[in-house]
Amino acid sequence: MSLPPPPALLPMMQIRCEVGPLVSLGGPAKHGERRYVPLGGGTVRGPELNGSLVEGGVDWQVNRADGVLDIAAHYVIRADDGALIEVQSDGMRHGPPEVLARLAAGEAVPPEQYFFRTLMRFTTGAPAWLHLNKVMAIAVGQRQARAVLLDVYRLT
Repeated sequence: MSLPPPPALLPMMQIRCEVGPLVSLGGPAKHGERRYVPLGGGTVRGPELNGSLVEGGVDWQVNRADGVLDIAAHYVIRADDGALIEVQSDGMRHGPPEVLARLAAGEAVPPEQYFFRTLMRFTTGAPAWLHLNKVMAIAVGQRQARAVLLDVYRLT
């Protein structure tokens, strides 16, 4: 049996999202520590989509006992033409404990030292952007002290 070739990844955009302080919901819940990070404004720049982030999104997280951070971010992009595009981004971040400790302390850590990936889906009713309702994208993330950078690639 031969497998088909993998899908190609095409550069779509880079998102820079300002993040607020981490809020923990307390000790380990049934799957780990439940917490969230409020999402502020930010920028969207790329070959396919340009705009800004609408303040008020949330990144829900579960800090699992095995050291993996499950991520479920939900936010809105305002395209340069004013259209609103909903983003759902589910993924994970993990790495060596000493690297994750440095990230938690707000240090700058090169992204190749840890794994941070999300699968993104989009929803909009804006006529110019309806094609995004059929797109799945992969984001490669980098955590900074007060921001998250996401390099987003469309799956073809």
